[in-house]
Amino acid sequence: MSLVVAGVLAAALSPITVLGTDLPTIAVVAYGTAVGVFIDVDHLLIARAKTGNWDAVRFCLSNPVAAVADQSRIFDHGDVGVLSRLLSHLLIIGVVVPGLALASLDLAIVTGVVLYVHIVCDVVWDRWRLEDHAAESASINELVRELR
Repeated sequence: MSLVVAGVLAAALSPITVLGTDLPTIAVVAYGTAVGVFIDVDHLLIARAKTGNWDAVRFCLSNPVAAVADQSRIFDHGDVGVLSRLLSHLLIIGVVVPGLALASLDLAIVTGVVLYVHIVCDVVWDRWRLEDHAAESASINELVRELR
């Protein structure tokens, strides 16, 4: 999704200038795609904070294809948490986008829109998976752990 959003924005806002230098459209598309993908690195930090270990990072380093193609293999239920992930994404956007606006308003717009769409997609996915989370949880406490 980030690729599509970044492509549309790169075309609509072209040329995008950073500190007086025009960026090639392909660079803006690559940047937007990377931003949409790499924001999810926060999942690894959240899992580290919640579990106290770096198992998820070790798994990703030893299974890089799974990190992209099958993220369900990376974390155990509750290692990241729906609300923790969404909050982390919002905090990142709240810091990164205004900071980027100092260097390039257009690049800040690309970043903000790509990450906004990413979060909307996350919320849609989480809403769609909510009943599955409830069904897979053995107790209310386990469901709360999954959501928190």
